Amino acid sequence: MHNDPEVIVRSPQELVGDLNEQQAQAVRFRGPALLIGAGAGSGKTRVLTRRIAWILTQFGAWPSQILAITFTNKAAAEMRERLSALIGPVAQHMWVSTFHSACVRILRRDGGRIGLKSGFTIYDTADCERLVKLIATDFNIDVKRYTPRQILARISDYKNNLTGVRETLARYAPDFRPGTRGFRIGRIGNVEELYAIVYAEYQHRLALANAVDFDDLIARTVELLRTQPDVAEYYHHKFRYILVDEYQDTNHAQYVLVRELAGVDSGERSSPDAPGAGRRGPAWITVVGDSDQSIYAFRGADISNIQDFEQDFPDARTIMLEQNYRSTQTILDAANAVIAHNEGRKPKKLWTAAGKGAPITGYAADTAQLEAHWIAHEIRRLHEEEGVRYSDVAVMYRANAQSRSLEEGLIQAHVPYQLIGGTKFYERREIKDALAYLQAIVNPADGINMRRILNVPKRGLGARAESMVTAWADERGLTFWQGIEQADRIEGMTTRTLNPLRRFAAMMTQLRAFAAEHDRQPSQVVAEVLALSGLLEELQKSTDPQDQSRVENLSQLQSVAAEYEQNTPDATLAGFLETTALVADSDQLPDEAEDSGKVTLMTLHTAKGLEYPVVFLTGMEQGTFPHSRAMEDTSELNEERRLAYVGITRARRRLYITRAAVRAQWGRASEMMPSQFLDEIPDGLIDWKRREAGVERMRSGWGHGSGSGSHGCGDDWDSELDEFGGWDDDFSAPSYGGSSYGGSSYGSSSYGRSSYGGSSYGSASRSRAASHDDAAPRFGSAARKRSSSSSSGNGGAHFSYGVSGSPSSSRSSSHSASRSGSAASPSSRSGKVTTRRTAPKPASSLDKDNRLDINDFHVGDKVSHDSFGLGTVLETQDKGRNSIITVDFGSDGVKRLMLRVAPIEKL
Repeated sequence: MHNDPEVIVRSPQELVGDLNEQQAQAVRFRGPALLIGAGAGSGKTRVLTRRIAWILTQFGAWPSQILAITFTNKAAAEMRERLSALIGPVAQHMWVSTFHSACVRILRRDGGRIGLKSGFTIYDTADCERLVKLIATDFNIDVKRYTPRQILARISDYKNNLTGVRETLARYAPDFRPGTRGFRIGRIGNVEELYAIVYAEYQHRLALANAVDFDDLIARTVELLRTQPDVAEYYHHKFRYILVDEYQDTNHAQYVLVRELAGVDSGERSSPDAPGAGRRGPAWITVVGDSDQSIYAFRGADISNIQDFEQDFPDARTIMLEQNYRSTQTILDAANAVIAHNEGRKPKKLWTAAGKGAPITGYAADTAQLEAHWIAHEIRRLHEEEGVRYSDVAVMYRANAQSRSLEEGLIQAHVPYQLIGGTKFYERREIKDALAYLQAIVNPADGINMRRILNVPKRGLGARAESMVTAWADERGLTFWQGIEQADRIEGMTTRTLNPLRRFAAMMTQLRAFAAEHDRQPSQVVAEVLALSGLLEELQKSTDPQDQSRVENLSQLQSVAAEYEQNTPDATLAGFLETTALVADSDQLPDEAEDSGKVTLMTLHTAKGLEYPVVFLTGMEQGTFPHSRAMEDTSELNEERRLAYVGITRARRRLYITRAAVRAQWGRASEMMPSQFLDEIPDGLIDWKRREAGVERMRSGWGHGSGSGSHGCGDDWDSELDEFGGWDDDFSAPSYGGSSYGGSSYGSSSYGRSSYGGSSYGSASRSRAASHDDAAPRFGSAARKRSSSSSSGNGGAHFSYGVSGSPSSSRSSSHSASRSGSAASPSSRSGKVTTRRTAPKPASSLDKDNRLDINDFHVGDKVSHDSFGLGTVLETQDKGRNSIITVDFGSDGVKRLMLRVAPIEKL
């Protein structure tokens, strides 16, 4: 072992003595490639940190030879903290970071080799959208038909698949040259041509601005390693041990990056007598992940990376961690049962020594509003009667649009909450303005941020001044800042415009000089920018109460900069801007030990990696969860099932699953079938407080077929006190009045206006996962009243069964290109359709009954369908009046039909 005085030496017994056998094997493993199949709650972070300590103390590695990659800043900070306790303060200087943070460090050091100056700017989503809008305007592109978000999604796919500009232009637009002035896109015969042209121009303008987007951080690092052999050799020899967490979430570019950093394909041979990885040959790779938790295909994650690890590394060893230290056995049994329905997965069964625990609690509400009402009052009951802290409770949902009714229910019940995924701190206007000043100071070539601050606060430099400077600079191949510096040379520039431009240039020059002198004190630079720019003064003079909260936000920004200085020995202004650019949704969450005093609301995608004592999984209906998009694609249904597995395993002690019989979708009240994931959970694990909603029982003929085989107190019709919702008949009338959103502690002042305003549900304030989470729109009061009235059997309401008609269920081609394309079930010849899709119909049409008995149908029986023709029965589910039959119709795919309304005949 190297004699490094900064590393605390731990004995083998200290490192593995308190681990289970599989964990200890993973820590001790000596070899070039290791896959740790870490089930949910199996202690993977402990195993990773112990393995790093083992590599240092038993393999003789230096701390600088280790690269540990995680997916969030929060996870990286936790790993560094645990490592510090194990090996000492040296852990704070090790390469323990996210993919993007590691790539920033590499590009800051060596990016100049591929034309990227060290002071480059990292554009966030808003900056990227603004750049695409500018390009679209210049190229005469209809941004309503081809939205910036849609175009950026395709550009992201190109980069995640390492498809370069030259390749796309050669294929779709060979005559286009980036930077061509006066170019106009005429009639668009091929949308791929448009994407290729905008992609090329987008990259060209990023280069001119010395800027990168998030995807570039990975793609350009791969470019650097592939095109600069000496740089690649440096990192091959520097990092001898590479450990990657959450490997199932890696995309193609990240997969290639790991191989390039490790030198897997370099051809260099290892030293046969080295005690570990040695100094030559490929680095030793350890990846940790769980294919059952791969839920980010819409971001480009490729599940085949972890599934094919043993093929990529023939000498690899796989060790499965199945003992769970988080949840009760009941919760794990439910998760195991659900995920077992996914085919082609590595067998894994979670277990715990913690005991069986409480049963899962189930509840079926009449409407989404009544579902939210029951959840809110159950949370209050847990808090008041069982002493459960509000911060120990999380409410999770499939799509952001579901949060609206949940928020209203919590507000009415006076339950404090925090919404994760609303407008984030660094996306607030005043914070974006301040950061734009800082970015422009560090990188004057950044035209996007320089143009943002030109007239903020207002200084008489409007659109005309901006366009004159832009046009003059573009004609001469200069940056926007260079155009400002030489404004007196611009023809037609009036004194009225020139004087403010000169003052702006002088101010920015003064700020740049101040920043250079105080580069290691970002908080002082922030203070100087706020004072000299006039941002703070303008808000302080305002009488608008909202502006006072914006002043507080700017104060918080300065505090964040000061905190960064204290925690970072080599603090710089550029480094501070990196930390603000790389913040994720999950970084908003309080630490587990911290009692925020609030219930947490979040999407299931945001919940990945988190855990709570009490979890509510809401919206368990076909078309909601699983999402309507998954109804027609087996691979997408598999991902939805993995998402359900993730949701179930977030719960430590108590799990609630709820659904609504009627939900507003696209302005129409739709009757919803129970989620097929509920059918996959063994019935004995669920204590149904209410198995069927009132509308379902009314249609079943006052008890006919109700609760067959159900478990819990909701079986007895006479004992069901809340049959019509359990509330007064006028419950829905006054409950959504203006007073609900008042200035109480649960109102806008606690969470920012975005919590209830339009931006909370708008596309601009979403995380990068937004395009997948926001499938359904926000619904107005009319839809709310319609869905409420339908709970009492109003025949005037309109319903559709299962998947209600959204304008389009097809996924954009930008998403489909990044799918892993896992194989369809053998029984589904087309890999399509798991449930029947019907257009909305009047409620009365769903009251009909074709008098078919589920007991007359058996697996293997032949049936004839009016639309799909001949089929074979694959499965039957006796659910009384709502019995389900699954049929394989050959080329038309597998259909999951409600027997009483299906136009079928048994042959």
